[in-house]
Amino acid sequence: MTRRRLGFWRRFAVVVVKTVLTVWTRRTWRGMEHLRHDGGIIIAPNHISHADPLVSAHFIYDAGRWPRFLGKASLFRVPVVGWLLHRCLQIPVERGTVDAVKSLDALVAALREGGAVVIYPEGTTTREPDLWPMKGKTGAARLALATGVPVIPVAMWGPERLFDPRNNRLGLRPRIPVTVVAGPPVDLSRWVGSTPTKATLEEMTDAIMLRLRDQLAEIRGGTPPPLWERPPRRAATRPWRGQEGAA
Repeated sequence: MTRRRLGFWRRFAVVVVKTVLTVWTRRTWRGMEHLRHDGGIIIAPNHISHADPLVSAHFIYDAGRWPRFLGKASLFRVPVVGWLLHRCLQIPVERGTVDAVKSLDALVAALREGGAVVIYPEGTTTREPDLWPMKGKTGAARLALATGVPVIPVAMWGPERLFDPRNNRLGLRPRIPVTVVAGPPVDLSRWVGSTPTKATLEEMTDAIMLRLRDQLAEIRGGTPPPLWERPPRRAATRPWRGQEGAA
């Protein structure tokens, strides 16, 4: 589904988000041609800030697609908020329940309808101290294997100046530079038709995250580190306390 037939509430969301970001950011967009205008696509951005969804939504909309984000199902049960999320075609996701399979079915249906579904493979903002990508979770890979739709890597740098999760600092000055670059689809052809085993999904996820890391390095410059690994759960401490990079 392209952005053209929006309706009132989606147009309202566009006016609010674009008005704020037009003042708040100075944008460099590249690679929009990789977000094809027809057919389902999985958009896989890196995750460096709570401001990422606003910036990536602006980029995806300017590229001619309507972004469909995943949201906790509980949000969709909040009066007014849930109603608006439904009107804006966002997708509720149940986590850790027997209804999680229904969430996967909803994502598959959105892609088969031609939607542009946004999945953050890391699952949360990166805990790597310098905001390089972490090893990802397997949701995007599982969805790609189930549907065969392309995975488009989208690297961004600059949203951490809008809100830095390491120190909870909000940047309020206007025209903060942000750069978003979409790349060509990740080559996942070697896994087409494979059984979605843990090993297969992890290999696919690493391929997606390494592409994201390398695209981010092109924006930031320098040599990127290996994908950061979350420490074992029992060894984790509160995130960002003392810049340890804990999970």
